[in-house]
Amino acid sequence: MPTATGEKVWIIPDGYIPEHSSGTLTSHESICVLNTASEDAHLTITIFFEDRDPLENIAEVVAARRTKHIRTSSLAKEGTPIPVGVPYAIEVKSDIPVIVQYSRLDATQAENALMSVIAYPIK
Repeated sequence: MPTATGEKVWIIPDGYIPEHSSGTLTSHESICVLNTASEDAHLTITIFFEDRDPLENIAEVVAARRTKHIRTSSLAKEGTPIPVGVPYAIEVKSDIPVIVQYSRLDATQAENALMSVIAYPIK
């Protein structure tokens, strides 16, 4: 039976969804989650801001032995999405250990940039 790999709490301190993109690609960011366990991982995501209350308790599920790429532009709490053009940070909590990576496609200029980093795990 496969065991869970990773940690239960992950932090991504730098988030930002640009207001505009150029060309045919749209700028976006994704929380990439790997669940190696034989049971589903139930996530609770909190979005923190500099100047407003956080968006809390956003639920996501990553199926057993699967990966899921969660676009931050799709996250919302009670119909309130993450606003574009506003810096934010992310906390991902899971009921079982998972691996979390963060990816950003910056298409704000003709020369696109793709960046991906492992989130900061909390033990």
